[in-house]
Amino acid sequence: ESGIETVYDTIEKLTDLKPDFISVTYGAGGSGVTNPITKDICSKIKNEYKLETIAHLSCINNTKDEIDKILEELKKEGIDNILALRGDRVEGLEPKKDFTYASDLTKYIMDKGGFHVSGACYPEVHMEAKDAVDDIKNLKKKVDAGADHLISQLFFDNRVFYDFLERARIADINVPIEAGIMPVTSKSQIERMVTMCGASIPASLSRIMQRYESNPEALRDAGIAYAINQIIDLAANGVDGVHIYTMNNRAEAFWMKKGILGDTVPLELNAKELAHRNNKNSELTVRKSSCRCCGSDYCRCRGTGRRRTEGGAAD
Repeated sequence: ESGIETVYDTIEKLTDLKPDFISVTYGAGGSGVTNPITKDICSKIKNEYKLETIAHLSCINNTKDEIDKILEELKKEGIDNILALRGDRVEGLEPKKDFTYASDLTKYIMDKGGFHVSGACYPEVHMEAKDAVDDIKNLKKKVDAGADHLISQLFFDNRVFYDFLERARIADINVPIEAGIMPVTSKSQIERMVTMCGASIPASLSRIMQRYESNPEALRDAGIAYAINQIIDLAANGVDGVHIYTMNNRAEAFWMKKGILGDTVPLELNAKELAHRNNKNSELTVRKSSCRCCGSDYCRCRGTGRRRTEGGAAD
């Protein structure tokens, strides 16, 4: 099965979860620095499945003319949400000179009009920033350029996100900031991801990875339980939203939704409402357990790495 077929299969299954939106990475399906597949996937999500979508768009390897062409194609398909990114430098490919930073692309798109622009943010500081202060200054430039919604890089320690959120608000960054959560289902995958983005692995998560390294099913279950605990805490603390990095894995999103919300409410965003519903309707049973595997006081796996149903039986 090709990469693009896997993507479409995942999208079809994700629609059952009724997410507020599905984001599509730039060059999705293995298309590298070119963009046509991203546009095609976004169009299918928007026009066939009737879901909102956000198209990732990077700029460092594109000219203004190329960006204009991409924007025109997206507009024709009714796609008006864009996540503006600088993009990664590609070995052997000389960056174009029209755009240097994501804030440059954001301003360019906003000046043209017709799109809502989101931006990326980094709770543990962008790997190329001088320090946390410099990183927040650059983020403020994105917002001042027109980004009205931010999605964070993945993180595994909520305290890191809360500290970042405080720095952002002090800097007068008042747009919604959505927390990026990725469930740990593969030790090698997460180690590769944190190397690329600079996220840290807290001791509690490291213990999970070490304990279940040779048991993929148990690691998946414990990793999903860890992510659920993160989201419960984020919702309880009034986070603006939660963005789940599914990495084309519908099963992870399904179990996370089931564990947090039940089957009747949207998967992403509006975390304040999620916290309200959990408290009001008792749709989620939270057990205070001081879990041995993830160290959380609010864990459903009871130190076994296995989820438990309302009746307490491992599933």
